[in-house]
Amino acid sequence: MLFLELGKEQVEIKPTKIVCLGRNYAAHAKEMKSEIPTKPVIFLKPPSALIGPNEFIILPKESKNVHHEVELAVLISKKAKNVKIEDAMNYVLGYTILLDITARDLQDEAKRKGLPWTVSKGYDTFAPIGPKIVARGEIDPNNLDIGLKVNGEIRQKGNTSQMIFKIPEIISYISSIMTLEQGDIIATGTPSGVERIESSDEIEAWIEGIGVLRESVRRENL
Repeated sequence: MLFLELGKEQVEIKPTKIVCLGRNYAAHAKEMKSEIPTKPVIFLKPPSALIGPNEFIILPKESKNVHHEVELAVLISKKAKNVKIEDAMNYVLGYTILLDITARDLQDEAKRKGLPWTVSKGYDTFAPIGPKIVARGEIDPNNLDIGLKVNGEIRQKGNTSQMIFKIPEIISYISSIMTLEQGDIIATGTPSGVERIESSDEIEAWIEGIGVLRESVRRENL
């Protein structure tokens, strides 16, 4: 079981799904050589990919090029279906940090073949989360510095103000397609600077007002 602190409480992290946004920062879309989207681009990661702070991201033997992606994550407080934009924030429990770990070579191969790329996002340990939850209303999710270091070197640095689609629009759009359940997680996209991680790397991902999520990296035993 995975628990994160929310104020003085411990909240169990047990989503039915993790809904992620792709290309929600223009600079990241550019570095991926992709078009800037006109509506949210969404995909799913399985809850089995979740790990807590100070654990190990396991690099699978099938991939030689695994990337980090730091993201602001939104936790849903109650069932949400066909939510209006103006009502969307009433469905937010709080915010935390999520690392969308991606086997980039597997993703690129799937894209070339016109196939789904769930495998590249879905390995166990590919969704580290933490270090805590900050309640809705305590921070402004539209203006937070966000970044990531690997072995002390800054790789990613941006601000959530650079998100193309803001949280109310994201929640409204997703809930028009699929019902969001209490505890579900939305990962809102990553700024530019995604790069390869290697076994023995130490990752520090931060978001202003939330803190620092620290994880270690190791290669799967062959």
